[in-house]
Amino acid sequence: MEKKAGIGFYIFLVLFIFLVMFPFLWVFLTSVKPPNEIFGNFNWFTPNMNFDSYVSAITTRPLFQYMLNSFVVSGATTILSLAFASFTAYAVTRLPIKGKGLILGLVLASSMFPQIAILSPIFNFVTDAGLRNSYLGLIIPYITISLPLAIWILATFFQKIPIELEESAKLDGATPFQTFRKIILPLAAPGVFTTGILVFIAAWNEYLFALAINTDDSWRTIPVGISFYQSEYTVPWGDITAATVIVTIPIVILVLIFQRRIVAGLTSGSVKE
Repeated sequence: MEKKAGIGFYIFLVLFIFLVMFPFLWVFLTSVKPPNEIFGNFNWFTPNMNFDSYVSAITTRPLFQYMLNSFVVSGATTILSLAFASFTAYAVTRLPIKGKGLILGLVLASSMFPQIAILSPIFNFVTDAGLRNSYLGLIIPYITISLPLAIWILATFFQKIPIELEESAKLDGATPFQTFRKIILPLAAPGVFTTGILVFIAAWNEYLFALAINTDDSWRTIPVGISFYQSEYTVPWGDITAATVIVTIPIVILVLIFQRRIVAGLTSGSVKE
């Protein structure tokens, strides 16, 4: 019975992995097909596999410029969001401040606004400040939508750290900032790292603000840039899928390199001290 249960579990695991990976697998298989086979049949594999779509994806549009723009915007958003969120989460969870629940409630409420509802005022602000078609013009709105997520996640990690450590630091004469920098932040490092990955991916995939604010082709990010591959009369699915594969590789490599820290961060926040 145990052997059958084990076989059943592995069958279920294989099916689950296949269902999860199917969209990515189909995108890759489509990217190596000739255009006439993409529209002509639904065969999984092609005997005429080629990489012409990859060459076209790179030469037709400035794909690498899109990737650079996304890296700069997402990286700056992540660093600034973590800096602000760390101080905020520490203040509302560890310091004697009145109305902590109200503050966290307001943070949660601000994250519930749909992006389309706040697009108009942010667009007007960015336009009046002369920040359209610039990195800063995207970083500012990205921070506004990333901060609530970062604050809530980091607050969970900070709450798990024993209060006795801070009390010992106070007895030794440490200031609140010294306690935060030398004790709280190092202990919450897995959570900070995990939050950074989530914020980076969210900024990397954001589409609406990037479409409205940066209209110059040299300032577009990846999601918007890929959407402009289509022309008035045709949709070059080969180029689109090839570009999708190219821009997905850095994220996959990033997650694979830091997967242990990501898992450690996710699990450390769920363990009750």
